[in-house]
Order: sequence, then structure tokens, then C-alpha cells
Amino acid sequence: MSTNEALLTLEGWYTYHDFRKINWEKWKKATPEERNAAVDELQGLLKAWDANEQEQAGRTAVYSILGHKADLVFMFLRPTMQELDAIKTAFNKTKFADFTEVDYSYISVVELSNYVHNPGEDPKSNPHVRERLYPTLPKWEHICFYPMNKKRDGQDNWYMLTMQERAEMMRSHGMIGRKYAGKIKQIIGGSVGFDDWEWGVTLFANDPLEFKHIVYEMRFDEVSARYGEFGNFLVGNRVTAESLQAMLQV
Repeated sequence: MSTNEALLTLEGWYTYHDFRKINWEKWKKATPEERNAAVDELQGLLKAWDANEQEQAGRTAVYSILGHKADLVFMFLRPTMQELDAIKTAFNKTKFADFTEVDYSYISVVELSNYVHNPGEDPKSNPHVRERLYPTLPKWEHICFYPMNKKRDGQDNWYMLTMQERAEMMRSHGMIGRKYAGKIKQIIGGSVGFDDWEWGVTLFANDPLEFKHIVYEMRFDEVSARYGEFGNFLVGNRVTAESLQAMLQV
């Protein structure tokens, strides 16, 4: 066995982050009847997604996004990629989709790193592990999403470290995250072979300052300071059926 052996990972639901920009010029030019029809169709999808969640067949979260990168994000967790594709197709067929543009999306699968495991045991029989792999998305007020890689650059090559070295650093890294238990919920999506980055990280919190605090504190940990590479951060506020209606009112 090589010293830089591959890590065993556990996978759960597939995830699709669909970031949408609203074409406000086109939206404002539409007739009230056209806008109402588009909103009604979108609200119908929201109800269908909520029913899916009630049946424990997946999870959905909708947030408005600040800044210029997007206006809305629809986050879906489903058992198969086929279901994610069906969701994308159904959304794109709606009248509301005609008023949106897609500048960014992200595909991954909920992943749990398993640096310590017991051969012969099924980790998915553990309720704690199952909750991590098939998570409930909290109805918290704020979301933060960002993609990341581990460096493969000269002496700073994460994948050339031994399993023991990686395990020790990840334990230290994890201890920082535990300090934010109850304040932040984190969902890690593994995206090697699925998207342009290796992981997509989604954070939920009721206080947006917690995003700043945890990311800043982790920057001083060697896992991030030496080996972490990060993409764009997208942050936003929770959307309900009522707030979505108000957002689209012109």
C-alpha cells in the first residue's frame, strides 16, 4: 500500500445548486398577467418540492443571493442524478424560467470523509452518519456556498501526504468546526469528476457573521492556510413563498 493511499469516502444524496439571475428588464416589461402566471407556476414547483421533503425523498432550499453573481439559488438534494436532471428540466419548462439566466450551477454528492473506519462494519447503519449523508436542510436565515480544492503545487501537494499526516491535520481542522455546532450547519459536497472544483461547501446560519468567523478562523489552520484553494463565495437570505412573492412584485 502506498503512503499516499486514497481516502475512503462515504456518499449520500446528490446535490444540485442552481444559481439564477432574474432578467429584471424583461420581467418589468411583462404584463401583470404574464408575471402572475409565472409566479403561480413557480409557487406550484415550491409546493411539489415541499411535498417531496415531507415524503423524506429529498431536500430543497431556496435563498436570495446578494451581489451581482446571482439573484436566487435553488439547492436540491435527491437520491439520484436522474431526479436532479428531471428537476432542472421541469424548472426550465416553466414560464418563470423564461425570465431567468443561469450563470452558475454546481453538481456534487454529499460526502463524509472517513479517516477512521472499522472494516466489516456498515457506517451507514449509524444514525449520526446517515444524518450527515442524508441531511435535513435547516430553515435558517442565511446561506453561504463556495467551492474549494486541496493544492497540488510542488511541496504543497495534499495528495502526496501520507494518510496519517492528512488524518492528523483534518482532526485539528475538524475541532475548529465543532466550536460552531448549533451556530452553523455545514454540508460538504464531493465533486471530483462532477464539477470544476473538488468540493462544494454549503453553510447555513441564523447570524451571517458566523460565516465570516468560521472561515477566517479556519484560514489559520494548516489545512486551509497551506493546502486550501477557494473559489467565489455566494451568500444570501432565506426565501419563503411569501417573501418570494414580495421580491417579484413590481
